Amino acid sequence: MSLSIVENPIVQLTEAAREKIRELTAENPGKIFRLFVEAGGCSGFNYGMSITSPVEGDLRLEEGLDAMIDPACIPYLKGSVLDHVDQLTQTGFRIRNPNAKATCGCGTSFEA
Repeated sequence: MSLSIVENPIVQLTEAAREKIRELTAENPGKIFRLFVEAGGCSGFNYGMSITSPVEGDLRLEEGLDAMIDPACIPYLKGSVLDHVDQLTQTGFRIRNPNAKATCGCGTSFEA
């Protein structure tokens, strides 16, 4: 069975997130933006993002965008929205995750 990320988005991207991902991957030819979840942090799991080489088995977040997700993270991130903010008091990617039972103040750690 083939999973189509475009028809059934795991994580929705805002236009600001798309623009930042395009900018980061353009600055790093041959690399992709990778979204993942790892154990740790004050709430049990951390969101992770990196500009890296493609990893076999990863799934594309959107057609035409060099953005991938670790398939093991799908249960933790399905239905989330990835945004990028660039403001005086905060800059960076932000995830709104409906699956998080609790989050910490830093916004990078959550409980599933």
